[in-house]
Amino acid sequence: MIVRFQRLPHNPDLPLPTRQTAGSAGYDVASAEADFVLAPGERRLVATGLAMELPGDVECQVRPRSGLALKYGITLPNSPATIDPDYRGELKVIVWNSGTEAVPIPRGTRIAQLVFARFVAPEVAEVEEIGITERGTGGFGSTGR
Repeated sequence: MIVRFQRLPHNPDLPLPTRQTAGSAGYDVASAEADFVLAPGERRLVATGLAMELPGDVECQVRPRSGLALKYGITLPNSPATIDPDYRGELKVIVWNSGTEAVPIPRGTRIAQLVFARFVAPEVAEVEEIGITERGTGGFGSTGR
């Protein structure tokens, strides 16, 4: 599988999304914004300076980086976000400071990780009834602790 990335004019120098170890599922992506400070409770849309072309049956999930979440409370409020294969605009990430301290985010900070996954697009059909199972309508917590 190949995911093609295009550099945009405001990102002539930052690395393409990169796995930090051979066993990493996520590819870290960096902020292409000028240095900024994310205040406690603040949400901000952060540009990466990259556009991508995904294969037709692949989505890109944008997820928080665990180190930023643990150390500073930086997370992604719509995690995991999904980038569809037909999107060709700039990859931007919504970051949120859920912590109690302002956090400086220098340009080039790895702000999120990208995880690629194949998906199926089933046909959707309306029916009069759906099949019965032993569990039935038991929902939240119905299968035990």
